[in-house]
Amino acid sequence: MARIDESRSFIPVRIAVLTVSDTRGLADDKSGKTLANRIVEAGHILAARDIVTDDREKIRDKVLGWSRDDAIDVVITTGGTGFTGRDVTPEALEPIFEKRMDGFSEVFHRISYDKIGTSTIQSRATGGVVNATFVFVLPGSPGACKDAWDGILKPQLDYRHMPCNFVEIMPRLDEHLRRGGDKTS
Repeated sequence: MARIDESRSFIPVRIAVLTVSDTRGLADDKSGKTLANRIVEAGHILAARDIVTDDREKIRDKVLGWSRDDAIDVVITTGGTGFTGRDVTPEALEPIFEKRMDGFSEVFHRISYDKIGTSTIQSRATGGVVNATFVFVLPGSPGACKDAWDGILKPQLDYRHMPCNFVEIMPRLDEHLRRGGDKTS
């Protein structure tokens, strides 16, 4: 059963938040602010925060840049996961995933279903690894960001979470690179 092992010390993780929106700025970005506040409240480091428009290249370039930054361990995006013509975040990021995290999407939809029912199918939340950096792609609503953070990311980004967590495997995410593989371009 999941639990917190109090004998382990908390290890802060350096997290960047990217909002994907054609209409928001930092001042009125509720989803990005929700994530930023929860990250800091949990004891982690908000390493970066930015907004880009719904443009595949801009989204991909920002995430690739952050994934190459040694001061960032995790990238969380919010926005652009729906089905309208401007929703392109999964298309921008899934092609650069070295490893895809299908379980993230499945658990996100399970949590979301309990709150909004079948409307959860209108999100294409996803996750993966890019350049040994965890990347999570969330919908652009504050509620969805709360659900993903509270129900999945907060526990998995806590080194004390048992039986396992993302933090303990972070040092091993680049094993393929040390064996001669290339970083994502």
